[in-house]
Amino acid sequence: MVSLIVGVVLCAFCVFACLPSGLGWNGQVVEFLKGFAPVFAAFCGLMSIFIGFADIKDKSEAKKEEKASKKD
Repeated sequence: MVSLIVGVVLCAFCVFACLPSGLGWNGQVVEFLKGFAPVFAAFCGLMSIFIGFADIKDKSEAKKEEKASKKD
């Protein structure tokens, strides 16, 4: 319950901070997102590649185990 309340308060602060009538951070937030988006995209791409390799490895191991269980 506490984490839900803290999450709502933090989201409300974020909206308030980005409003022009609030803290007026909208310009800085946009600049941050412009710089962060390519880095985040690269990170997500690398994670996808690693997950893909792990998935291929798991499938090949599952096939080996299936063949081994059929032989027995």
